[in-house]
Amino acid sequence: MFIEFTVKNYRSIKEEQVFSMVKAKGEELEATNTFIPEAITNTPLLRSAVIYGANAAGKSNLIRALMDMEAIVRNSASKSQEGDSLPVTPFLFDDLTPDEPTEFEMIFINEGVKFQYGFSLNSEKLLAEWLIAYPKGRAQRWFSRIFDKDNNEYDYKFSDYLSGAKSVWQNATRSNALFLSTAVQLNSEQLKPAFNWFKDKLRPSNVGGWGPGYTASLCEKEKSKKQILDFLQSADFNIHDIEIETEKFDPNTLPEDFPEVLKEKITKEMKGKEVIDIRTVHKTKSGKLIPLDFSEESDGTQKFFSFAGPWIDILEKGYILIVDELHDNLHPKMVKYLVNLFHSSKTNPKNAQLIFTTHETSILNQDVFRRDQIWFCEKDKSQATTVYPLTDFSPRKDRENIELGYLSGRYGALPFIKPCKSAEV
Repeated sequence: MFIEFTVKNYRSIKEEQVFSMVKAKGEELEATNTFIPEAITNTPLLRSAVIYGANAAGKSNLIRALMDMEAIVRNSASKSQEGDSLPVTPFLFDDLTPDEPTEFEMIFINEGVKFQYGFSLNSEKLLAEWLIAYPKGRAQRWFSRIFDKDNNEYDYKFSDYLSGAKSVWQNATRSNALFLSTAVQLNSEQLKPAFNWFKDKLRPSNVGGWGPGYTASLCEKEKSKKQILDFLQSADFNIHDIEIETEKFDPNTLPEDFPEVLKEKITKEMKGKEVIDIRTVHKTKSGKLIPLDFSEESDGTQKFFSFAGPWIDILEKGYILIVDELHDNLHPKMVKYLVNLFHSSKTNPKNAQLIFTTHETSILNQDVFRRDQIWFCEKDKSQATTVYPLTDFSPRKDRENIELGYLSGRYGALPFIKPCKSAEV
């Protein structure tokens, strides 16, 4: 479960910004939009949160920060080499911050234990790393490391609570790799739950990041195909059936006027691989079945189909889904439908969580969200991003029109539009 994320000095984010999924005061939509995790029964959490803001305000940078933290945890030990740069860019519109470290910290729950894990880094090396675990609710600092610039080495501190070959893991950890990731790669069973939360539970993406392949693969089995069809039909897509065919890639199917260089590259990459052919089947009023090639469907239908499979998988397994610009190519009712799937114990039995950005304001109301589920993002005069919750404005429960308040500028996070000089008379 996702509890809290903190980021500092990352792209448009200069000062420390904290994004929380902890339930605030208020009983509205408590039974549907919140849950109590077994590991910390005194801290109810939210099932979803939405972030609004103008274009270029930094919403995507907050999502990107989450994605980069997840990627560094997963890949720093296994996929990078000594000397490889780390994927971080500090806040550049300041004299000091380009030379200061970027910081990430995540508080989360996995396998019944609460963890607080973070690190600071620049593009060349890790500068600090720490992990605090809360088994049975009591804090235990399992390890920490800080880079000592004067001695050009790391100062490690290990707790007696952390078992295993700590000195071996320490010596194997490169300056551009995380100790957590290295220790797990070297078979630390105790640290696996913390690492696996990033590897398995956290699912950052954008709507365009999913192709139709995974959903199509599910449709090859009747049981999962029925789930996909139910998902599409309940969202009012008039699709009666889905036909899937797989065949070996044939370079002769490429267009004749296709550039020869690209044809050779694709043929090389696709050699021996299978190609999935997707057809949607529609039923006419008379009962006649009409198959359509997937490419003939609308962009919205293709996109909805593409993430139907991942969406169902995330809800069934209790993952944390993070989506940038959920509204892209989707009708407002489709966005509301997808969000509400997370707000139902029937469709979300394992308390999966959804965090997303959007410009779609029709769902910005107290029938869909609690006040603590709504966040805003804006830039100040120094071009630095600030992230803040709606609860900072103490909106009245069930009475305040949140959408109207946002669009009228009450909560900020709106674009400031000036007249175009070329249009002035």
